[in-house]
Amino acid sequence: MEHRLFPHIARVGQGVIFTSLELVKILVGKTQTKTGLSVAVNILNKVYKTGRKVADYFKNSMQIVVDEYLPKWNYRAIP
Repeated sequence: MEHRLFPHIARVGQGVIFTSLELVKILVGKTQTKTGLSVAVNILNKVYKTGRKVADYFKNSMQIVVDEYLPKWNYRAIP
């Protein structure tokens, strides 16, 4: 899904200097295509804890598939 969305978001923000989160929100919200794609934007201000451990049942029930190029950044959990 992302590979279909990000090029359109990049096009809307091309040449713009991002000076605030609000500006980014407005630009991403304006993203649309002729075929009907539109984007809804929500900003989450929650601070997430780092270093949290994964529950044992999650490890045992999910298959984790890592990316070959950036395995620490890109992975999928398959139920």
